[in-house]
Amino acid sequence: MSRTKKIRLIVLTGTLLWLSIVGIGLGAVWNYENTPGIAAKPPQQWPVESGIARKQDHATLVMLAHPHCPCTRAAIGELASIMAHCQGRLTAYVLFLKPPGLSDNWERTDLWQSAASIPGVNPVVDDGGIEASRFHATTSGQTLLYDANGNLLFSGGITSARGHAGDNAGESAIESLVDTGSANTDRSHVFGCPLFNPDSECRKGVYEKTRK
Repeated sequence: MSRTKKIRLIVLTGTLLWLSIVGIGLGAVWNYENTPGIAAKPPQQWPVESGIARKQDHATLVMLAHPHCPCTRAAIGELASIMAHCQGRLTAYVLFLKPPGLSDNWERTDLWQSAASIPGVNPVVDDGGIEASRFHATTSGQTLLYDANGNLLFSGGITSARGHAGDNAGESAIESLVDTGSANTDRSHVFGCPLFNPDSECRKGVYEKTRK
């Protein structure tokens, strides 16, 4: 085999190897973004022990969130769209987890500020994840909708994948339930990081760097 052919073969082999590596990487990213988290099994009635004030004249939405989860940024954005659509007919709480032993204002991230800027949305510190436990939530971005009588209407996520903004089944269902009292579905996949796992892939090092 001539030297030129050998060079071409080496280049071709290298190119194929590179394409294979890129393909594997893209596949891993796609799989990660489209794998839902563990869905909550929330109480069918608003938990009486909750410290959150449920509205008795219109629906109440609760989102459980980790303040350092980048996947939840898109969910906060979709919440803004929901609140704009449901003006005055929906009150929302975003409960930001704060594990024990962390520094003051650890939970006051850009996600907190984004939630606080949405009319009708109340960010709340969930010390020790007590409220998340009451609502049986384990994944950041888990969203629940209860009616004025405290009956569960919807449980799921309001993004179509991790960190992906845009129309999705959960958002449409919540808006329909507030508008008409019914929807095509009462649940959807929730895409986000585990609330209680400090070794979660997108938050490695966050706990260690911010402890008192």
